[in-house]
Parts: sequence; C-alpha cells; structure tokens
Amino acid sequence: MKVIGLDVGSKTIGVAVSDAFGWTAQGLTTIYWDEFDITSADKELQKIISEHEIGKAVIGLPKNMNGTIGERGKASETFAEHVEETHNIPTVLWDERLSTIAAERVLLEADVSRKKRKKVIDKMAAVMILQGYLDQNN
Repeated sequence: MKVIGLDVGSKTIGVAVSDAFGWTAQGLTTIYWDEFDITSADKELQKIISEHEIGKAVIGLPKNMNGTIGERGKASETFAEHVEETHNIPTVLWDERLSTIAAERVLLEADVSRKKRKKVIDKMAAVMILQGYLDQNN
C-alpha cells in the first residue's frame, strides 16, 4: 500500500508519495489551493490518490515547540478530517515541528538557489514528514 504525505500550508500543499513497500518517500508536486475553500485541492488530490493507488495519508501537524496545537495545527486537523471524508482513506497526523527547517537545510547543503528553494520547499517538507512516518513504522 502506498502512502501520501502532505505538508498543508495556507496557500500550498506539498505532496510526497511512498514506494509500494512503504520504505521511501519521494517528492511529487506542490498543489496551490485556497485554505478558505477546503475543497479547492480535491480534484488534484483525487487524481494523485487514484493514480498512485494511495491507501493512507500522513498529514503534517504543526505543533508549537511546547507541544500545544495552535491555529495552523487546528487547520491541519480539519484538513485531515476532510481528506478522510472526501477521499475515503485513513489519515495520520504527524508531528512536523522541524520538517520545513530540515528541508531548508537539505536544500541549502545541496546549494539550491533561493528562487528554486522557494519552489520545492513544501514538497521537500512533505518528504520529511512522510519519511519520518515510514521510518518509525518499519
């Protein structure tokens, strides 16, 4: 069963997909959406879920450093419920506190330009979220 990883932001959703064995996460795309219209990413997500035969979604949960859940975390929880209801797959919320920072560091070490980093940071964060989940569950 393949697993999709989602880094949900206010304007973009980074997307990563696992291999069929659930060992590795690969960055797939970034979906541009309107968080005030929770259905605005449904068409693209459904296409990816069908095309890759996804059986589960791992959605980044941005917690505060003290472990509490703020506004962005609540938005991720709402999005996870929406994915379960709309796409009929189970979701797991995954602590993503440092995923964007780790993604930025990887891209800096790879000497990726600032302009290119901005284009791939969400996708890379989705990879970090999904890979963390896969590593812990294998």
